[in-house]
Amino acid sequence: MEDNRDKAEVYSKRVKAGKRTYFFDVKATRGNDYYLTITESKKRYNDTGFTYEKHKIFLYKEDFEKFIEALSETVQHVKTELMPDYDFTQIDSRNQDEEEQDYKWE
Repeated sequence: MEDNRDKAEVYSKRVKAGKRTYFFDVKATRGNDYYLTITESKKRYNDTGFTYEKHKIFLYKEDFEKFIEALSETVQHVKTELMPDYDFTQIDSRNQDEEEQDYKWE
């Protein structure tokens, strides 16, 4: 169980992606050390309504650069080697349209 007194949220960024939402949260410890949590949240329907299924990754400052490098290399590999003919800009513009629509409703 997490002790929320030890963790102060410093910055948060939400990314809506279809039926999923990703949260990138920077948190601080009491010792003013910082780390990142990446949370994937999916809405799941059941007999009594819905719940949110969440998966969380903790990323510590000493691993930031290695993580970013590996993520970037992996995405580039998919884009250039596995799906070179796919137009990823269509996804970006569709996601931007969805975000703008969400903004109008908030």
